[in-house]
Amino acid sequence: MRFEYRFEKSEPQLLRNFLKEQGISKGLLAKVKFQGGQILVNGNEQNVLYKLAAGDQVSFLIPDEGEHETMLPSEGPVAIVYEDAHVLVVNKPAGIASIPAQYHPTGTLANRVKAYYQKQGYKDQVIHIVTRLDRDTSGLMVFAKHGFAHAKLDKELRAHRFLKKYQALVGGAVGGLADHAMIDKPISRERTSLMRRQVASDGQSAQTEYWLERRDLEQAEALVDIRLHTGRTHQIRVHFASIGCPLLGDDMYGGSLERINRQALHCYQLEFDHPFTGERLSFVQEPPADMGLLIAEMRNN
Repeated sequence: MRFEYRFEKSEPQLLRNFLKEQGISKGLLAKVKFQGGQILVNGNEQNVLYKLAAGDQVSFLIPDEGEHETMLPSEGPVAIVYEDAHVLVVNKPAGIASIPAQYHPTGTLANRVKAYYQKQGYKDQVIHIVTRLDRDTSGLMVFAKHGFAHAKLDKELRAHRFLKKYQALVGGAVGGLADHAMIDKPISRERTSLMRRQVASDGQSAQTEYWLERRDLEQAEALVDIRLHTGRTHQIRVHFASIGCPLLGDDMYGGSLERINRQALHCYQLEFDHPFTGERLSFVQEPPADMGLLIAEMRNN
């Protein structure tokens, strides 16, 4: 893959420092040096100690990634919301894991994306997941289509420049929900479980902001709009269970299975800056039928 830059500064600068300003890491420079890439200035190959002058045209050629041999392709639909040479945004259905696990190496969304890349004949077939969702959570997910894009998007994610919003249906003590609040409670793994998480004083910092959209005291249910400020495993599920309002369908954390048989959680909005153009990308995806019907019923009451 080829990236073009024009050096516009009046003072000379080392090529190495200029490339660093473009987000190119030492690891990526090493890959270009040892795995078949090139760095050109005005069409001539140069090393990173070359001094750039105003008007110089820099070409950065990254070698193809090929494929990750341990990631197996799996046939299955991939609901593409957006795609270009650098970014893939998909709508994940409930009931499918985001990535393979030790005893479940196939059948995940990542495996499906690998099969899609192969069918398209893409030269870069390594799977780079930027955001992920629990198996039974539906909604928007982001893949980077090569390592350079992944590094830039991951930096943006860690700087909290991603906007991730969810809809959830919760039950229990919904009368105590505020119109707007921040749940700020650290989360850790439960010592007796490989899967479950818990609120614990020695856990990792976690913040979940929510807005109450609808509340049905008779049914003891509520519809909430959620923004994640951190990305801990099971964060939304653990936080709402901790205030006595577990998600409907989330029996792992005490949610009722009477109305839906998976956690009623959907990532409906994602916003982030494109890693190379800087354009703010925004995507909205309606929830699937199981949640959508319950939400419509609540809004119409």
